[in-house]
Amino acid sequence: MKNILFIVGSLREGSFNHQLAAKAEQALAGKANVTYLDYKEVPVFNQDLETPVLPSVAKVREAIQAADAIWIFSPIYNFAIPGPVKNLLDWASRALDLSDPTGPSALQDKVVTVSSVANGGHEQLFEAYQALLPFIRTKAAGEFTGSRVNDEAWATGELVLTDEVQAKLAKQAEDLLAAL
Repeated sequence: MKNILFIVGSLREGSFNHQLAAKAEQALAGKANVTYLDYKEVPVFNQDLETPVLPSVAKVREAIQAADAIWIFSPIYNFAIPGPVKNLLDWASRALDLSDPTGPSALQDKVVTVSSVANGGHEQLFEAYQALLPFIRTKAAGEFTGSRVNDEAWATGELVLTDEVQAKLAKQAEDLLAAL
């Protein structure tokens, strides 16, 4: 079975994007092994911190390298990629051997897809990921899935997906696995 690494862009416990990831995990049940990346200890990128490799960065790189594919669940901050996710991708896209800055990174040739829960800005967010992913030498797979936050979720904290979004998420899971 393939190993899929989930990166949830919101660090908030119970975030809507974490709930979306849980729904995607259900779509992959019996088809792939899913793990969630814990990256909250990764500092803001700074070249002064690159050597020696920080334990938090080494841990993230190892998890990425062990994965066959990556699925990012991204909130939208000001119609863009959230800072914590961009920071993580900045660290992970750096060459593993800094004596050759053009050498492979932990992300090298990884298949990646993106989903998002937010009340607007999906088009801008997905355009930003579509521009970034090839630049950091990854391969985007399938159509990205966006969903609104259901109105009652703001009071209950529970994300409820429409049948259409659930179908798109299932298709996205199939497309991700087919790209491997």
